[in-house]
Amino acid sequence: MRMMHRHTRILSAATLLAFTVAACGTEGTPTSSASPSPIPRAEHVSTAVGEPSGATVEESGRTPRLAITHEGGVIVLDAVTLTQVGEFPLEGFTRLNPVGDERHLMVTEGDTFRLLDLGGYSLPHGDHAHHHSTEPTLTDLTWPSKHPGHVVVHDGRTVMYGDGDGKVRSFDSDALREGATELPPTDTRTERTPHHGVAVEREDGSVVATVGTEDERSGIVIRDAKGAKLASSDDCPGVHGEAAAQGGVLVFGCEDGLLLVKDDEITKVDAPDGYGRIGNQAGSDESPFVLGDYKTDPDAELERPTRVSVTDTRDGSLQLVDLPASYSFRSLARGADGEGVVLGTDGRLHVIDMAKGEVADSIDVIGEWEEPLEWQEPRPTVHVQDGTVYVTEPSTKTLHMVDLHSGEVVNSGVLPVVPNEIEGTLG
Repeated sequence: MRMMHRHTRILSAATLLAFTVAACGTEGTPTSSASPSPIPRAEHVSTAVGEPSGATVEESGRTPRLAITHEGGVIVLDAVTLTQVGEFPLEGFTRLNPVGDERHLMVTEGDTFRLLDLGGYSLPHGDHAHHHSTEPTLTDLTWPSKHPGHVVVHDGRTVMYGDGDGKVRSFDSDALREGATELPPTDTRTERTPHHGVAVEREDGSVVATVGTEDERSGIVIRDAKGAKLASSDDCPGVHGEAAAQGGVLVFGCEDGLLLVKDDEITKVDAPDGYGRIGNQAGSDESPFVLGDYKTDPDAELERPTRVSVTDTRDGSLQLVDLPASYSFRSLARGADGEGVVLGTDGRLHVIDMAKGEVADSIDVIGEWEEPLEWQEPRPTVHVQDGTVYVTEPSTKTLHMVDLHSGEVVNSGVLPVVPNEIEGTLG
């Protein structure tokens, strides 16, 4: 039933978009070969900073939205029509992460985590939900953090990690759903040696965190809710990134494979090569498989791999899948039913059958591209919301909307900015 419900919602969004296009007098479905028009601007584009100034209205359905960073700030779009509904100036290089309530995103700005309200949200009411919308707002709510890094949502808890101070801050992911006027109750722990790390809080209050120093990272540690060590492993050189799979299994990448965490047991999964780095992973609650990148050259200034890793968390088996092109760390995603999605430098979305470990479909979306040397530089990026894949194309300032179920590009629009990161909420 759940998968049918997902596809029904996907097709409804595509149908709504088709009706919108038809109402504007445009024949046919937009494709990647068409010349896209500038994205429309709403009659009122929100620039609200602090507390929302617009009224909240009840909607007949969810209000999915997107946020896109650029040099100078972030813009907010309606995720169905791609209409711009918000714009906010920000200084420096900014990043986006989900908060877990399908309303807010976390913006890393300077030495803070800052809350961005995209304005669409749903409240449970018995066997159904009531849907609401308000204008997007860049709130004044911030958590101080020295070199803010990863934000992880797991088991209903949102965890922020400070690379420069080792502070792990966590709160209830749903605490802000009805609106944010003050920071929610936040737990704070401090890791012993700050490093570029990540932490995951589980339902029982235990925390799984990476271990390392400013110079090197070596593994992970599991501590209970009171901070007592339950288990650890130093068999993960260069530990980086995390993902969760079906059943709550956690995965952490290493320069020679992966670490799997089931309950309080840590298992090493060896890469098929002596140096087989898996530094970025994409998990799914719908699948026991985890999608990861895969690099084999420790001396490369920038390796452009053409294989991805697929790990079965049930038995720890790892297989490599060959792709017809390379990709970047912003190319990996998962579909609504757990399929793997990789945006290749050939401009195509490669859909991976995770159980078979093979490319099941390839969808033409953008032109060919090459990954820039600096990781902060804009490059084509993939973001999935339910069954819709959004693909940015910085060279043309274009955003493409792909229905993963049908394999069609259903909308494209030229942005007013050069896109960098993209995230979103379902509302």
